[in-house]
Amino acid sequence: MDVKYPFQVDTRGRSAASSDDDHVRELIEQLLFTAPGERVNRPTFGTGLRQLVFAPNSAALVQALQLSVQSSLQQWLGDLVEVDSLEVAAEDAVLRVQVAYRHRRDGQQQIALFERTA
Repeated sequence: MDVKYPFQVDTRGRSAASSDDDHVRELIEQLLFTAPGERVNRPTFGTGLRQLVFAPNSAALVQALQLSVQSSLQQWLGDLVEVDSLEVAAEDAVLRVQVAYRHRRDGQQQIALFERTA
């Protein structure tokens, strides 16, 4: 069991734990919504996705961002997951990211949808 993200306290007053599957999903979420430079000791960690909510919407921007996010997922979580597909969409003030990935330990495919509002 791993520490839950975002950090929570369970009913016993201890750090809440996540299952292995939930932990991998939480790691992906953490990577997606962390801005590069936000972590002091890992300045290249993150994707900068949250900036897309305020950027002018264009197919070229979304495509470039998808490549950037795919690269970050491979760099930081490549030992845990293999990304099958990635879709990024910004509509009004809502950012949606859908990631289809396989766990490297068992090959089981998961599909995760992440949403953030401005």
